[in-house]
Amino acid sequence: MTLRRGQVGDGAALARVHQAAFDHPWSDADFSAYLTSDLVWVIGQPISGFLLIRAIGNEAEILTLAVDPAAQRNGYARSLLAASKQELAGLGVMRLILEVAADNLPAVSLYEREGFLPFGVRKAYYRRDTGPNMDAQLFSCALPAAH
Repeated sequence: MTLRRGQVGDGAALARVHQAAFDHPWSDADFSAYLTSDLVWVIGQPISGFLLIRAIGNEAEILTLAVDPAAQRNGYARSLLAASKQELAGLGVMRLILEVAADNLPAVSLYEREGFLPFGVRKAYYRRDTGPNMDAQLFSCALPAAH
């Protein structure tokens, strides 16, 4: 398993993985813009998963975490989270936050196993093609102080 920081040329691969993983995927152009301004980690060769984070001061937010469904259940998401948490702590980030659809139980379970604690809800945040909109569960994880 190859894990590395994302590069400017990875936009199309990230869009492909995001499209496979989500109902409302982001575009190649979206990811190309994020790759120039935010922190991205990718895993697999070819890329099978990625984690996109925006860090501001001593706090960072997971903007999206995606693993191609064909590559899920291989520990890729956990590896991406571990690598990012270690690097972010070294950059002085003290808290990592995220939001996840409340009905995305595999993701909720992953974040809880990885030390994230719930701290709020955004009602009807995620648009659904059928049925009512879904709440976003907010999670936070304290990062160890860098030494």
